[in-house]
Amino acid sequence: MADDDAISADDWAAAMAEQETATAAPAAAAAAAPAAKPADVFKQLTADPAGPVNQRLEMILDIPVTVTVELGRTRIAIKNLLQLAQGSVIELDALAGEPMDVLVNGCLIAQGEVVVVNDKFGIRLTDIITPEERMRSLNK
Repeated sequence: MADDDAISADDWAAAMAEQETATAAPAAAAAAAPAAKPADVFKQLTADPAGPVNQRLEMILDIPVTVTVELGRTRIAIKNLLQLAQGSVIELDALAGEPMDVLVNGCLIAQGEVVVVNDKFGIRLTDIITPEERMRSLNK
């Protein structure tokens, strides 16, 4: 266990040193470069609508992803699983009326409520998960 702590401490120190080197180089270059005029800065920030960002986005628009709506979960023993038959009811951990999770490729992106339209089930999104919240959930 002590070896793992030493390795992770060394890795942490190396990462911190690398970050300091990476941030020091642009700062030195910025100090040596002449000050940019505000108009020049805004020219750099304006994007051409048909520019490379939109072209890259166009490339991924047709990629299929798996969207899953999760009603709830439960954990049962194999002996109980084998006793299930047509008409059996499995109790889930979610309460009636609770928002359901909407997952894309296994990652929570929204929550919503069940709706029925023309005899088909759907989900009305009630809460979209922000990118910051998604990053926090990945770090847990």
